[in-house]
Amino acid sequence: MTTDGWIRAMVEAIHASPTQAVLYLSGGASQALGWLVSVPGASNTVLEAVVPYSRISMSQLLSKMPTHFASQQTAEEMSLVAYNRALKLCRPGFPVVGVGFTGSLASIRPKHGDHRFFLSTRTSDRHWVSKVTLAKGLRTREQEDKVSSQLLLKAVADACGVSALFVSELGESEVPDEYEMLFNEDQELQQLINGEICMKVYPFSSETYTSSSERKIILPGSFNPLHDGHLKLLEVARSICGDGFPCFEISAINADKPPLTVSEIKDRVKQFENVGKTVIISNQPYFYKKAELFPGSAFVIGADTAARLINPKYYGGDYNKMLEILQRCKITGCTFLVGGRNVDGVFKVLEDFEIPDELKDMFISIPEERFRMDISSTEIRRSRGI
Repeated sequence: MTTDGWIRAMVEAIHASPTQAVLYLSGGASQALGWLVSVPGASNTVLEAVVPYSRISMSQLLSKMPTHFASQQTAEEMSLVAYNRALKLCRPGFPVVGVGFTGSLASIRPKHGDHRFFLSTRTSDRHWVSKVTLAKGLRTREQEDKVSSQLLLKAVADACGVSALFVSELGESEVPDEYEMLFNEDQELQQLINGEICMKVYPFSSETYTSSSERKIILPGSFNPLHDGHLKLLEVARSICGDGFPCFEISAINADKPPLTVSEIKDRVKQFENVGKTVIISNQPYFYKKAELFPGSAFVIGADTAARLINPKYYGGDYNKMLEILQRCKITGCTFLVGGRNVDGVFKVLEDFEIPDELKDMFISIPEERFRMDISSTEIRRSRGI
């Protein structure tokens, strides 16, 4: 098989897998992008590809100035940022991979140091890094870019679980120095609690989701415990929205309490497996941060939560700050579907609150005749003596 033949076959196999990727490449492997997007089916795989070549571009990508741009650490950090970006861009439940590449290849001026590159991929359960030092003077810049592109393509295929023919053009002395770390569920959840990753999705949904919309319909909460009211509320919200991916969301981080432990998260997640519903674990307790994490989403909330959202008391008593923060949510395209709830012993709906004119189109009422269920997790815990 020719070089072009095995490359095309590998790309086709990658596109046939369910894994979606974000790629951040600097200093080489540019041909790999061409191969990935020139073969039909690229939209199945490539969520985003960025080439942060300048120092400022790289520093903005990583939110810091790297000590060394072509280094293992930088490649690892690029793949982690890419992984988090992929989580935000993909549909809930799809496997994703973040790819980082940084290299110092042949240039116009001869290099005093090695010609080398670093590759890193990050998936939910695997972190892989490779360093390759190329023989100086053996290849042109274009040829070095081709070799690095081939190895990047192989790394993507491995992360996608694809088994395909790979023909290495490395010499005997150009042996990749590889390192791999595997994660279990507990370790991944701890990384989420620590802020290293932004979310973990448990795709328990038994429904066949065929909509082309990327919009999410999200019911956030602690779900301690999950009850029929939660399930019914999301069902009604979905019927009102008409389109979108319905899911629940739990924040591992609480604004007023200690973070959930790994065991607490797993216990709450089990409830959704039993009812066949998708749940997302995030590390964002505030709605303006959730809006950044899930742009364009419809958040399903109770009237009690809506009352807190528009109350300046929760913004240091500053009405303008409340407006500013909620308008940031609005800019992301997010809306709030508000269901009736008992507030201080009185059943209230959205219409019982005065929504600022600037925010009215963000809030959508769920009529009382469509949803009313006077039940709460607090009452259930109290009845169980918890």
